[in-house]
Amino acid sequence: MRDVLWRSFLALAALILSAAAAQALDKVRVGKAVPNSFAFAGVEVGIEAKLFEQEGLELEVSAFRGDAQLQQALTAGSIDIGFGSGPGMGFRAKGVPAVAVAAMYGPPANLALLVLANSPIKSVSDLKGKRIGVTTPGSLTDWLVRELSRQQGWGSNGIQIAPLGQMQARLAAMDRGELDGTVQEAANGYELEETGRTRNLLLFGDIAKHFYTHVIFATNDMVDNRTDLVRKFLRGWFRTVRFMKANRDPTIKTAGRTIEVRASVMPKVYDTQIASFSDDGAWDLAALDVIRHSLNELGILNRVPDAKELYTDKFVPVRF
Repeated sequence: MRDVLWRSFLALAALILSAAAAQALDKVRVGKAVPNSFAFAGVEVGIEAKLFEQEGLELEVSAFRGDAQLQQALTAGSIDIGFGSGPGMGFRAKGVPAVAVAAMYGPPANLALLVLANSPIKSVSDLKGKRIGVTTPGSLTDWLVRELSRQQGWGSNGIQIAPLGQMQARLAAMDRGELDGTVQEAANGYELEETGRTRNLLLFGDIAKHFYTHVIFATNDMVDNRTDLVRKFLRGWFRTVRFMKANRDPTIKTAGRTIEVRASVMPKVYDTQIASFSDDGAWDLAALDVIRHSLNELGILNRVPDAKELYTDKFVPVRF
């Protein structure tokens, strides 16, 4: 009888301790600029591996339809931490009360230029004067097409840019012959390639070697008043990056569920993109210089800003 009572007591004590530990977790509201990016799927990988929980954090995760919506959420204070694009750093200079706190993802190996499977376009040299779909004016996809055109010696307008929003709208326009190609998540490109609908003409990581595709933002309130939470979050994130690089199969499994692409394409996504993740969030001045000039080229700002207007280095490099 005593043994039964003792085991019951221990079970109850463990339950109470577990509940107390859960209550002690600090909640952080995290926003992702888009839902279907492998780069951002690390959030779910870290949650499933309990790496954020080990830092005393509970994450509340939401996803948006692009950088503009993410920055609106940061401005409204409806999220604390944001995963967005490198060019999104320019929104701070326009008054958004948030700042880039860590480099996250370098060259854009996660973005591809797709053409229809039966397209006569066979190489980059065939793109002059062609009409390519992007998300919105002033977006990362916009800048990448302009940069590709400049590198070919055609100037920033040598390729026609058509901002048509969501992926399905751009794919439908290609089917109707209104677009010659589109910039998409490479993961979607691999999937469409498997079905025979499109071809990946190029990965943009090959044309933008010094660049920040994605960075991590935090609101001014987090940076000024809740610095410990920012540090905990970044430790959790970069522990997650270490986990992802060391654990290919579990990462593929969790990320595949998150971005909802075929299991058959996830190994290719992982192998082509994992190297672009920063290990510690430290800033590279060459990449920041490209970002600064892109903000003026895209019309996000009417000047080339000083780099220090766009980011803070008080939290990085993250050390363990």
